[in-house]
Amino acid sequence: MDFQSHALKCSDGSSTSSNLVLYSFWRSSCSWRVRFALNLKGLSYEYRAVDLGRREQLNPDFERLNPLKYVPVLVDGPVVVSDSYAILLYLEEKYPQKALLPTDLRLKSLHLQVASIVSSSIQPLIMLELLKTIGEKFGPEEPLPWAQSTLEKGFNALEKLLKDFSGQYALGDEVHMADVFLAPQISSAIENFGIDMSKFPTLARIYKSYKTLPEFQASSPERQLDALH
Repeated sequence: MDFQSHALKCSDGSSTSSNLVLYSFWRSSCSWRVRFALNLKGLSYEYRAVDLGRREQLNPDFERLNPLKYVPVLVDGPVVVSDSYAILLYLEEKYPQKALLPTDLRLKSLHLQVASIVSSSIQPLIMLELLKTIGEKFGPEEPLPWAQSTLEKGFNALEKLLKDFSGQYALGDEVHMADVFLAPQISSAIENFGIDMSKFPTLARIYKSYKTLPEFQASSPERQLDALH
């Protein structure tokens, strides 16, 4: 596949009005974070689908964009950024409208801590490739309890971290960085791994708030054009 030409409209259906190009897979929670953030900032972008099921991430054209061969990848003119955390920090610097990080240093540090927990201590441990390897080495019954244990450990930490600071959203009444990381991860935990969110009342409550946001709805997996093709 030619990744320079395989283009789709951005997820909200609007036409592209900037140089931003997002390489994404509809089911990727890491890609979902970036789609959510782009929508929150009101940034239009060109969506280029990378079908992980067909191993398109192994294509040499895509490897030139990201030698690690993961989605998402954001291209902004001459700038190429991979890894959702790095992409969101780049967007925050380059496109400061609708800031994802508050100016208050304490709150900012909490947002970064939540993002780090999700991106470093939860999601990498339940990646499809890892779960497949666990199943092959230890038996097909092992991946699900591993994933559930990993998610519950992380969610327990997040619940304790947020319970005294949360408002309508993770750390107040505005959507910021922590929410961008939490929303896709909670959705995946429920839909893919059957996590009982009643154990985590703060996370369950704020997730209900996420589901009402048009920016979240437009970024959801089932709304992406590669999910419909």
